[in-house]
Amino acid sequence: MTVTAIQLDRARQAAPQVYERLRGQIIALALAPGSVLARNELMAQFGVSQTPIRDALLRLAEEGLVDIFPQHATVVSPIDLAAARQAHFLRRSVELEVVRSLAQRDDRSFVPRLQALIARQRGMLDAQDLEAFAETDQSLHRQLCEAAEVPDLWALIRSRSGHLDRLRRLHLPAPGKAQSILDDHARVLDAIAAGDAGRAEEALRQHLSGTLSQVDEIRARFPDYVRG
Repeated sequence: MTVTAIQLDRARQAAPQVYERLRGQIIALALAPGSVLARNELMAQFGVSQTPIRDALLRLAEEGLVDIFPQHATVVSPIDLAAARQAHFLRRSVELEVVRSLAQRDDRSFVPRLQALIARQRGMLDAQDLEAFAETDQSLHRQLCEAAEVPDLWALIRSRSGHLDRLRRLHLPAPGKAQSILDDHARVLDAIAAGDAGRAEEALRQHLSGTLSQVDEIRARFPDYVRG
């Protein structure tokens, strides 16, 4: 297991910071399925006591991202396809309504901000910075929910999407995948800006279907990472 030494913000509670750092590494596959998370090592690396580490690991376990074996070890879980499919169903259901409601609004002042985000993501692709590209992808979908005034629903989606997000990270380096994400984002936003709710929904549906449509290929390439 490799966890970069981190100086936590002492003005904030430690456990949420440890959770966010570990979750980010798990989603990015820096901590791959099967990685062992040793509590003593984590305590040393984060400079905290056992309690924040325990609380962070319990929260990750609630999301299905780690398996805790009492008195033995905590291990990063495999990607669960059943959980990924349920997360996809949830995300598609919420975001279809989000883009429809945004397209039907008279006030679309949020559009230039999201267009700038897509332009920034294009620069990340040009630089082949897929880590930043993936983070910006998440930011764009979060900002769509915020524009629709349902930020808590994005928090719900995020808490249920750990397995789906890891599957998408495995798929992201595939030739043409990142470019197709950019193109999909542009189509969704163009339809919203034009007030065309039906076209926005169709573009989003296509965008969200890409990874799961390739799940057999992904599983064949990463058999040790994916179960189900």
